[in-house]
Amino acid sequence: MTAVPDAPINVLVVDDDVRVAKINAAYVAKVPGFRVAALAHSAAEALARIAEVPVDLILLDHYLPDENGLAVVRELRRLGLQTDVIMVTAARDVATVQAAMRHGALQYLVKPFTFAGLRTKLEAYAALRRTLEGGGEAEQAEVDRIFGALSATASPDLPKGHSPTTAGLVRKVLLAADDPLSAQEIAESAGVSRQTAQRYLKLLERSGRVRLSLRYGETGRPEHRYAWTASGRNQS
Repeated sequence: MTAVPDAPINVLVVDDDVRVAKINAAYVAKVPGFRVAALAHSAAEALARIAEVPVDLILLDHYLPDENGLAVVRELRRLGLQTDVIMVTAARDVATVQAAMRHGALQYLVKPFTFAGLRTKLEAYAALRRTLEGGGEAEQAEVDRIFGALSATASPDLPKGHSPTTAGLVRKVLLAADDPLSAQEIAESAGVSRQTAQRYLKLLERSGRVRLSLRYGETGRPEHRYAWTASGRNQS
């Protein structure tokens, strides 16, 4: 499981549909390290909640009865509030997506989505916070990790029974390696069993993100070695 900060990340869930807001809040509550601070069903209510309770992250619907989600983000910035925002909405037109990006939304999750899809975004957000809280100066590799953190989902199309968190651990080990690794080496570094590592490696190889090579010794069967591909880096 991905490590999380000691202090919970307080989340405001904003959706005009009361039922959907409750479902999204239940999803958030299931992710370790996150806490639902409040729910809101309109732009005005969202801004009022932010003034009342500490909020680190807003899961923000775009279609609200009084204003749209982007208007909420604009007002937050006008007030000098840098609260992080992940848009969670059925709005999928490019203009809205682009405007959300320009107004500082960290990520955009299109409805309908699964718990696994939201969990992946939240875990990536928690990882980003940990990186930024480290402070100091950043080399180019660290800058790349910061900018790519929220989009670095290990595989958006994992079959049922596969964990994005585990796939992310395998990916992290491979990205950090200078040379191809064996399944045993990957398992030890990721903290999973060899069988689990092999299962995820086969999946990632089929998706074109991992390259399999063979290393021949003096005797016995060739050893399978794995490396993250250049195309996989672009997809991450």
